[in-house]
Amino acid sequence: MKRLLLYSAVVSASLGLSVGAWAVSDPPPTADDQAQIEFLKRHWQTPIPLQGRPPAHFSPMEASLDAEGCAVCHRAQYEDWGSSLHSKSMGPGVRGQTMELIHDDPKTALRCYGCHAPLTEQQEKSVDTGSRPSIFKRHRTFLASPPGVPPNEADAALKLKRNHAFSASLQQKGLACAGCHVRGHQRFGPPKRDGSLENAAPAAQLPHGGAIRTAAFERAEFCKGCHQFERDGYALNGKLLENTYNEWKEGPYAQDGKTCQSCHMPERRHLWRGIHDPEMVKHGVSVHLALDKARYQVGEQVRAEITLANTGVGHHFPTYVTPKIVIRWELVDADGKRVNESMQEERIGREVTLDLTQELFDTRIAPGKSHAVRYARTIDRTGLTLRASVVVVPDDFYIQFFEAVLPKAKTHEAKALLEQAIREGRARSFSLFTQSVVIS
Repeated sequence: MKRLLLYSAVVSASLGLSVGAWAVSDPPPTADDQAQIEFLKRHWQTPIPLQGRPPAHFSPMEASLDAEGCAVCHRAQYEDWGSSLHSKSMGPGVRGQTMELIHDDPKTALRCYGCHAPLTEQQEKSVDTGSRPSIFKRHRTFLASPPGVPPNEADAALKLKRNHAFSASLQQKGLACAGCHVRGHQRFGPPKRDGSLENAAPAAQLPHGGAIRTAAFERAEFCKGCHQFERDGYALNGKLLENTYNEWKEGPYAQDGKTCQSCHMPERRHLWRGIHDPEMVKHGVSVHLALDKARYQVGEQVRAEITLANTGVGHHFPTYVTPKIVIRWELVDADGKRVNESMQEERIGREVTLDLTQELFDTRIAPGKSHAVRYARTIDRTGLTLRASVVVVPDDFYIQFFEAVLPKAKTHEAKALLEQAIREGRARSFSLFTQSVVIS
């Protein structure tokens, strides 16, 4: 069950770190490209090392790692972040597991924190500096082995100690501003909107010494560490469990120069809208319902088809094993009641077992592709209506998983958090498309 808990945390933020990998077909990187890739390698060594002592002239607000401190000058970004799932990466589902794991299996908890709470200050335990390099390769040594395979000797040799810099309140902020923008109390960020990299004034005159600006923040590789397994990472049916970056890289959006940030951070908004956002999904896919004719007589067979097309998503729809798209059909009589045995459902997504050992099916839709679902039933009465719908269940895997592990929780608090996660997961489902057609 511990291994199962580990993989649950992985699904939503898969811990890959190979920001420097280039496809064989790519042109050789320029010197600037290589400099940005080297920056990202340094920037995304996780857990992110302790910030250390702040400069003596820093005010308490400048020295703080809390997002609320950033909000004083960056209010719009803070409010965006507060409404995003990044701010909830340490939500009840993750906390309900890690609060027990950090005591029973701390190394597994640290694996989850790698993306969900990456600052060392967010983690109850830390790795002794002598064994720290191994944890930088966590995507391979911690996650690539299938369930039931013990960690290698390097992992076993990792020694943990109590982290005196741990902040429980900071941990609950999840992937906060500092997770992306602060290293050693130095601020980092993208170029200015005009493309320049220079501060407006000498660093000594600016809050927190200004910021070091780099175009690396605008690269898709910036997001890759938490959204892509390495080539030798954990795979099912020859496909990496987490493959979002590669799906983008192999699709038309990469060829057109559209990065992750182009869709998920337009105008530099910090919303990271995705599968949980109805409007985002509606802009990314199209749904078309077709019937072979308008009216049917008793004894005839209604034939209908829904075509779901990936018209504006830069990777597979959906990309993770977590979400599912449910296409549902049913016949409704003149009184509004469902006709017995008339309902049909088909799930679109990548369905895997809860222990992640088997892939059951993969019906995800690649960019520019479509998937058709057909329905056929014999009409046995007049006054029937065909009701067709497309429902998005963003947390489908988690809902099932949390229901399965809930009985194993040891404490009342952990159980309460998992129950909350189940409720919230169910509440996030939404209807993408609904249409009713009178057919007899």
